[in-house]
Amino acid sequence: MKIAVVTYGTEGDARPLAALCRSLDEAGHASVLLADASTLGAAQRLGVRSQALAGDMQGALANVIALGDRPSAAMNALAAIANTHAAAWLRQTVDAAKGCNAIVCSGLAAFVGLSAAEALRVPAIGAGMFPLTPTAEFASPFLPPARVPRFLRRASHHFVNAMLWRAFRPAVNAARAEVCGLPARRAMWNTHPMLYGVSPSLVPQPADWPDNAMVCGQWIPGAEESWRAPPALSEFLAAGEPPVYVGFGSMTGFDKDRLRAAVIEGVAGRRALLNPGWGGFDTQGLPSNFHVVGDTPHDWLFPRTALVVHHGGSGTSHSAARAGVPSVVVPFAGDQFFWAHRLAEAGVAPTAVAASRLRADDLARGIAFAGDAQVRARAQALGQRMRSEDGLGQAVRAIERSVATA
Repeated sequence: MKIAVVTYGTEGDARPLAALCRSLDEAGHASVLLADASTLGAAQRLGVRSQALAGDMQGALANVIALGDRPSAAMNALAAIANTHAAAWLRQTVDAAKGCNAIVCSGLAAFVGLSAAEALRVPAIGAGMFPLTPTAEFASPFLPPARVPRFLRRASHHFVNAMLWRAFRPAVNAARAEVCGLPARRAMWNTHPMLYGVSPSLVPQPADWPDNAMVCGQWIPGAEESWRAPPALSEFLAAGEPPVYVGFGSMTGFDKDRLRAAVIEGVAGRRALLNPGWGGFDTQGLPSNFHVVGDTPHDWLFPRTALVVHHGGSGTSHSAARAGVPSVVVPFAGDQFFWAHRLAEAGVAPTAVAASRLRADDLARGIAFAGDAQVRARAQALGQRMRSEDGLGQAVRAIERSVATA
């Protein structure tokens, strides 16, 4: 089979799909991944064929982060990113997917991918790093988990999905007409397969989901054989007790100086690794207990740490849990509050404090929580369960079945 995979978002969106493409290739299929240029590093390291979509996610993301936990405003900002490039993305996807047997679509490019599949008359398969299929078991990941009463959980998914479609629909329909001559759509797609690259240990398959939705397990590539730890990092790790890892991934546009000061004071002299990420933390003049790291495979690094302080992205949340270490989650926007809540429910993270409100004493309390022996035991047990899951294998087999029965 030939499979085109299209997404748009941060590295947390593109990296799992690069792993999925690699698994498809290893299963004898041929894949191509379309995503933002700044997020294609994992695909290139894995030898996955890739193409850059129009746009600058890193530059556009600052506006979203500035809106923090205001769901409707953040959704409109995300839609603005996609709406600006809808026609270009659809044209690129149709061109790349000609001759393909299916299109896997995800992230901000999901509606574009679904339209491209419709134009090319091939199956569309949705992919997600957080659950969007309505359920009564938990609220929409875009809403604060503690603020949605149980009886409104299912309705919250329909509400958020309708808001998303309303924000995307005009630009998507304009692109459909301009690029493919397709008629406008009034309703969202909802019958195509939906595969979620999330762990059933964190989000068990809801009993009320339809047959077309599936929790597969985390999509994480195997260890990169060519990767070697820089000597300075190996020396730092060997020089003392496992350090605290601090990194906020693709988050940008926040008050770097305030958060940097809170991190330094909150860590309180412990050995620490700091990954500046997209946020561009000033690494000059850090205390001697800090060691700065760049892009380092989480599956190699996190098991060598005492705990992971992170933003709550799906990928980092999964990787910390899979490594068997506790988390301290500092969510910025979007589904990060959902993952913070899931880790807290699992007993491997304290209640999260949003990045916009984080103080040094909040971080210090979180680090103390993560050092508790019972918390560490729960984290180790959770990691063991997650490492036994075969998320990529489940997804590849589901894609094969979808194409075979289309």
